[in-house]
Amino acid sequence: MADKIRVVITNKQKTVKIPTGIRMLVRRCCNAVLQLEKFEGPAEISVTFTDNAGIRELNKQFRDKDIETDVLSFPMGENGVYDTDMETGAKILGDVVISVEKARDQAEVYGHSFQREIGYLTAHSVLHLLGYDHMEKLEKVRMREKEELIMEQLGLPASSSYIIEQY
Repeated sequence: MADKIRVVITNKQKTVKIPTGIRMLVRRCCNAVLQLEKFEGPAEISVTFTDNAGIRELNKQFRDKDIETDVLSFPMGENGVYDTDMETGAKILGDVVISVEKARDQAEVYGHSFQREIGYLTAHSVLHLLGYDHMEKLEKVRMREKEELIMEQLGLPASSSYIIEQY
């Protein structure tokens, strides 16, 4: 069992109403990933909800890509080494930014719930914060397997098919 995990959630958009239970789902998702990865010690993750315009701006600023994506991860650690919050002793894993507007649209396209999409994007991003990548085919497969395992644990199993997201 992982130690205390602090998930700071901020909503910076008004496009999509955040349904009741979404914040709890995001917290459960972060916990499930860290448990699966046997992460030791207290941790802190920041999750921000934004809209397509907001995530597009971040993409332009930090990745030099003028497009909206569903999620961005800003890992604070490198090779398992993280900054520590001096007050709490928690390792600061990084920031996750989710476009809830994009998540809503993708849930519709993939034919599953908004909850499943938010959970999936959260799991995907937290794996990034822990150093996972999906540039190579094998890494992508390993990441997808972990994401699905977490979704099943949270009671949000996959619908029939997937469309691989473009990056």
